Amino acid sequence: MLPKTAEYALRATVWLARTPEKAESADQLAESIQVPRRYLHKVLQDLVKAGLVRSQSGPGGGYKLDCNPASITILDVIKAVGPLQRIESCPLGLESHTSLCPLHRELDNAFATVEAAFARVTVAALLNKSSNIPPLCECKQPT
Repeated sequence: MLPKTAEYALRATVWLARTPEKAESADQLAESIQVPRRYLHKVLQDLVKAGLVRSQSGPGGGYKLDCNPASITILDVIKAVGPLQRIESCPLGLESHTSLCPLHRELDNAFATVEAAFARVTVAALLNKSSNIPPLCECKQPT
């Protein structure tokens, strides 16, 4: 349902939100969230541009959240890497459809519902849910 880029952005943001004061290198982050390093670099650049993540160079540098996890919604993260597609005109390009047909209106209403749901859930709320399964990352088995 979500593009891979949005999934990777959510993984990175949630992972960084676990320890928001700590910077993490792109290599460490890529390994932790199981995202290809090259792909992650582009995602991190988008998150930096959106003001959600900060890049620090030098020793002890890396990436860290640039705002409180309680103020970042799932929708913020998704929009940082690309817009959610809504249906504004006939996807078939039919000239007689000057407004959305009943089917496309219902589909757009469903997209609006999903968008509203993403806007209600913060990254902090994901991390604070009581569950044995951490959000968006692999469970590490004790060795």
